[in-house]
Order: sequence, then structure tokens, then C-alpha cells
Amino acid sequence: MATILEALVRSCASKLQDVITNEAILILGVEEELAELLQRVELIQCCIYDAEKRRAKELAVSNWLGQLRDVIYDVDEILDVARCKGSKLLPDHPSWSSNKSAACNGHSVFSCFCNIGPRRDVGVQIRSLNKKIEKILKDSIFLTFDSGTQSTGSDSTSKLIRSSNLIEPNLVGKEIIHSSRKLVDLVLANKEKRSHKLAIVGTGGVGKTTLAQKIYNDQKIRGSFNIHAWICVSQDYNEVALLKEVLRNIGVYHEEGETIGELQRKLAETIKGKSFFLVLDDVWQSNIWTDLLRTPLHATTAGAILVTTRDVQIAMTIGVQHIH
Repeated sequence: MATILEALVRSCASKLQDVITNEAILILGVEEELAELLQRVELIQCCIYDAEKRRAKELAVSNWLGQLRDVIYDVDEILDVARCKGSKLLPDHPSWSSNKSAACNGHSVFSCFCNIGPRRDVGVQIRSLNKKIEKILKDSIFLTFDSGTQSTGSDSTSKLIRSSNLIEPNLVGKEIIHSSRKLVDLVLANKEKRSHKLAIVGTGGVGKTTLAQKIYNDQKIRGSFNIHAWICVSQDYNEVALLKEVLRNIGVYHEEGETIGELQRKLAETIKGKSFFLVLDDVWQSNIWTDLLRTPLHATTAGAILVTTRDVQIAMTIGVQHIH
């Protein structure tokens, strides 16, 4: 069974592929560094399945995965920073003032002096991450992993990873403990309601997934619902693939060629009269709930949905009752 770390690595590789040719990235001139980063993440992606299988029995593998988790979060954050800083250098951005344009008159955008600072800062951070990942790849434990047990297909299904056996990270600090307890209490206080929704909202890399994982693994949560499922959605999900992934999460397998409507009915029939706790991680579009999951999930007696997203408007459109 796949874990949340596997989902994060796949999501990171997909995100790197998308941003390398982004105009905001090109203007920073860091595409070569990102291409190198992508190559290393893809190498790790090939062996993550075997590493996860061995994590519980081998302390060295568990430590290696902990280092990997930390650096993947850092990669996710620097990609957001790079796009943000790069977009501010584009001529059509509001921050691109006439003074900057005048100062750069007669020069290409890439050679403009006013771009050097942001390019250098982002480039230094990416090179630092490349060195960290290179160190992880050079670890002797990496050479013992089997790289042939995991599919490397690029279809939509590969971007949807189920996980009911999530890693418990080494969480520290009073804030994460306080937040997780608060949200667990909110879920339990509303567990008898039908499709009670909560959201964790924040920018990339701030720990939304980590907090959601802490809640998902909480023993009170595990003992309060009949069905538990974790779905990593990501930006370009496929409706049929996502419904199939939800069904596989709860132990129900689909037939080839089933339509969206047939899959929705199968989901509704499976959870009818049962309680469920569902995490939708990394949601980029509200219609995953409004158009796809709302109708079948209303067939249950009681349930809670925890959403993580970067956009508060998405959470509001979904109709969450609490935003953290």
C-alpha cells in the first residue's frame, strides 16, 4: 500500500516537470538547476515503494526516508518561491514599474541588472537542495533499494495515491500539537453530522499535509469512523481515476469501462449507513467536491471531510464549516 511520502515524491516530480518551462521560471534563469533537481527526484521516485516496504523493519531506511521527507517539503516550497519571484519580473506584472523599465531600457530582460538579486537568491537555494538530494542518493542505503517494483507510468491514475498506512512524522513544537488536537476535537464534535467539512489552508511547504497526516493517524479518529481514506488529489486530477482511487481506498474494486455515474453509485452503495473520515489532500479545484463527491458521500449516515488547499476561496466554495 502506498504512503503519503510516495504521493509527495510523485507530486513533486510532476510539479517540477510543469514549472521548468514556465515563463516565470525562465526569466529567473534557473531552469537548468531545476532540470537537475527533477532528474534526482525521478531517481528517488523509482525506489520509494521498496523503501516504504522496508521502513518499519529497518531503522536506517526509516532515517533515510525522514531526510527525504524534509527535503521534498523544501523543494515544494522553493518552487512556489521561484514562481512568485519570477512572476514579479514579468513585464505585465503590477510590480514592474516604469522606473524599472526605464532602468532596463536597451537590455534584454534576462540581462537586466534589477533581476540579478532574485535570480541569485533562488538559484543558490535550488543548488543547495540539489546538494542535499545528491547526498541522499549517495547514501549506501539507497543502493540496496529495488527500483523495479513501482510503476513509472505518467497517466492520471499515477497521480492519485491512496494511503491508509501513513507515515507518522517526527512532529515537534507546541503549535502543531495544539493545532492537531483542536482539529481532532472539531472532527469528533461533529462526527454525527453528514459530510461535515474542515479545511487546512496555507501556502506550499508550510505543513498542511503534515498536520492533516497527524489528524488522520490520531487514535480517536481511527476509532470513531467505519471508513477511512486519504486521497492525494493534485492539480490535474482525472474524475474517473479519482473515483476509482476512492473506491480502492475503502476496499472496493471497479470494473473496466465503468462511467463516472456508475462509480458514484458504487461509492454511495458502499458507504450507505456507515460513517467515514476522508482527507482530500492538495485540492486545486472546488468541483472535486461540488460536482464529483458531494452526491455519493451524502448517502452516508455521518462523515467528515478534511481538505488541504492553498486557496481559501476553494475551501469556501466547497462549503467547509471551519478553516484552519
